[in-house]
Amino acid sequence: MPHTKSAWKRLKQAEKRQKLNRRVLKLVKIQTKELAATIKTGDPAKIIPVMSATAKKLDQAAAKGYIHPNKAARLKSRAAKKLHILQKATPTVKA
Repeated sequence: MPHTKSAWKRLKQAEKRQKLNRRVLKLVKIQTKELAATIKTGDPAKIIPVMSATAKKLDQAAAKGYIHPNKAARLKSRAAKKLHILQKATPTVKA
């Protein structure tokens, strides 16, 4: 346990920061799981809005320093690759 006033303050700040970090990371994780579930449905029309929301959350988390920017880029790239594969596999019907 901290002995000085400044050490107590640092402890409180660290706890506060930890709470916020966990909350943001949990939201990012939930969003990426939602995207993965949507990709499993196989409908590109439903995936695109979820993908843009996921990309936004990842960018926000990376901008604030909750996750590394390269990790955000990697996750977005992998999702885009899966979407691209689905779009190629799904034939478009012309009326």
